[in-house]
Amino acid sequence: MRALFLVVLYAGLCYASSDSDQGEVETLMDNVLVLKRSKGVSREVNVTVSCGGAYENQAVVWKKDGEIVPGLLGNDIKVLVKELAGGNYSCHLGQNGEYLNHTVILVQLDQENKTVILEENPPGKGEIHCEAANYNGSFNCSWTRTQYRTNAAVLLVKVERNSERISCELDANGSEIHCQENRCPFEEEQNSISLTIYIHNFSLLEAYGKSFYLRDIVRPETLPNLQLGDEKVFSWSYPESWEVPRTFFGLDFQVKIVKKYHTCDSEEIIMLNTTQDTNYQVMVKSNKFVFCVRAQDKYTKGQFSSWSQCKVDKGNSDCS
Repeated sequence: MRALFLVVLYAGLCYASSDSDQGEVETLMDNVLVLKRSKGVSREVNVTVSCGGAYENQAVVWKKDGEIVPGLLGNDIKVLVKELAGGNYSCHLGQNGEYLNHTVILVQLDQENKTVILEENPPGKGEIHCEAANYNGSFNCSWTRTQYRTNAAVLLVKVERNSERISCELDANGSEIHCQENRCPFEEEQNSISLTIYIHNFSLLEAYGKSFYLRDIVRPETLPNLQLGDEKVFSWSYPESWEVPRTFFGLDFQVKIVKKYHTCDSEEIIMLNTTQDTNYQVMVKSNKFVFCVRAQDKYTKGQFSSWSQCKVDKGNSDCS
């Protein structure tokens, strides 16, 4: 996995210039300019790009995406950005000279335009999904590209709480980050975590944001050691990743019995109950059924873990 070093960019960002108010040009990060375009404005904007102060009065030539652009000469140039046609403008010393610098121009449409790079999955639940197994500050966030934007690349991820950056790593396929915040599990959250993903497909840039508290995304891991004992008593354990002491980080357990061959999500329920114990005696006449159990934070009533289950058939059990 490759590390993604995250920076907090404040309001005092540098700006490049454009010839009119048809679009605002912002420096997002080193070597990256973003042309912010509003709906209904002109589709052509001139943007000024500089090779760098060290190259004044030198024979600077420019390439766009690796190809020489006739007429683009000198340290400071104006490039005409049409529609979404940004690109990578690199400056060189002479026609075949050494590389000096480069500037990538991306185009970001305003929020009134529909986003096209990431999809809501499932619909209505947003594009970014975050989850944590406990309160120690470790969490993951993931996203899914739309069918026709599978090659879109993550440019920058910013994660912070109360203006303090949180260290994260981006996975190899650019679809998930793994973050670790330095915090005490017993500490009450006063401020939410803010996450922004900048992702681009060719020259189109889109930004996706999410704000959340750790307590809202905590989901206990699947309950281990589920087994059937004597007298139809099922038992299980707390997840190893769950915080201690249990008196402070308590779990509620939802137990459910469904008919044989049904999944734990079946709505054909024989029995449904809740307990705080790590064992449960089943009082049903049938000797063919599926016993299901899952966990939820006792105090926040947050997300449930995945189901653990035992398939019971005349005293024999298959637990997973």
